[in-house]
Amino acid sequence: MSLLDAAIAANRFGLGARPGELAVLGGHARDALLQQLQGKAPLLPDALASSEELLSQAMAVRAQPRDMREADAASVVNQARKLRDVYHPAYVADILARLRAAVVSERSFVERLVHFWSNHFAVSVDKLVVLGLAGAMEREAIRPHVLGKFSDLLLAVEQHPAMLLYLDNQQSIGPDSQAARIAGRRGRDIGLNENLGREILELHTVGIDGQYTQTDVRSLATLITGWSIGGEAGRLRGGEPGRFYFREAFHEPGATTLLGKRYAEGGLEQGVAALRDLAINPHTARHLATKLVRHFVADEPPAALVEQVAATFRDSGGDLPATYRSLIASPLAWQEPLSKFKTPADYLHSAWRGLALPVAEGQRDLRAYEELGQRNFQPGSPAGWPDRSADWDGSAALMKRLEWAQRLSQRLGVQRNAQALATEMLGATLGAATQRAVARAADGAQALTLLLCSPEFMRR
Repeated sequence: MSLLDAAIAANRFGLGARPGELAVLGGHARDALLQQLQGKAPLLPDALASSEELLSQAMAVRAQPRDMREADAASVVNQARKLRDVYHPAYVADILARLRAAVVSERSFVERLVHFWSNHFAVSVDKLVVLGLAGAMEREAIRPHVLGKFSDLLLAVEQHPAMLLYLDNQQSIGPDSQAARIAGRRGRDIGLNENLGREILELHTVGIDGQYTQTDVRSLATLITGWSIGGEAGRLRGGEPGRFYFREAFHEPGATTLLGKRYAEGGLEQGVAALRDLAINPHTARHLATKLVRHFVADEPPAALVEQVAATFRDSGGDLPATYRSLIASPLAWQEPLSKFKTPADYLHSAWRGLALPVAEGQRDLRAYEELGQRNFQPGSPAGWPDRSADWDGSAALMKRLEWAQRLSQRLGVQRNAQALATEMLGATLGAATQRAVARAADGAQALTLLLCSPEFMRR
């Protein structure tokens, strides 16, 4: 059983077993996972561009006068190209740093948790501004809080420029605010944007079963009016460019009721108080517990385990390490090996880890994500990437993995002993049929392909 625990710890809770990792885990896999939760989460290199730096550069581009000789449409396209020139190098640098961390980390359970929360608070690079800021949000708002309190994580994310700009909260202006009254006198119609308020309730906290109404959506949107970013021109004038900035003139005055609780007028702190209450709401506990158990254990989360994890979250006031420890402590989390089908990112990370592959400086490695159907930070909606097998195990998706594995194996087959790797990567989950197929392969490339496309390697 201890050998099976090692495989589950490395491949389900972590991002895949590196050479020698299963032997090190041995009979204390659960203790090793608990040890990973000690201290702060590992950070990425300081050299990566901050959201403030990127937005300052972008604002400088937007401030450049357009060439009046150009057609208006051409001018817009030219500005978008310049903005992409600012954002895309930062996007690539962030993804490569993220990939390196996933491949070499000795705390891959924590890396998986970072990826889990990044997907929970999803932004998508379909929107140009997010192209540069998605990686920064993960570095600046998620990594520092993934081993802390959920309330701190929630506030850091909702006040991050990536989330505010993705869901247009910088455009949300209270109907009775000072800014709205001035605009009304000038004949301009501006008002509330409910995007962020809706997603905080539906996706980030209480969930669709959280017994909130459309009135609550509007109330929360009202409570966070004025949550914006600093800038140097137009509506964004004021504050430090690229940093969170509370615009008092945009904020709706007066008391507001959310989920039956009245929040007295209080400017910025009004919204902060509401989010802190949402963070420890019992419906939030159940929503987050369900997502965690689905991600780590099974597509259909065992009800008893969901309740146990939710109870720990509630009793600890949203302490995330305590919540993770509750998950690890349950026998239900260890009973069914290979119960989860790997997403494309999971599949790639576990292959890179198991083969101890270096991460290239260029973009070659990043193309694999797109080829397999999971481009980094592009889920297409605030709901994030799906987390059930049926969303990833279709025949076309499996063929893409086979083609990728064949190309990689042709390059590496003669350099790798697939039989030895099978044991190193899969441990006690390695089945007899896969073992025989790898042993009987015509050559090293075919053997490695069979390993990478085996049912055991496709699952975690």
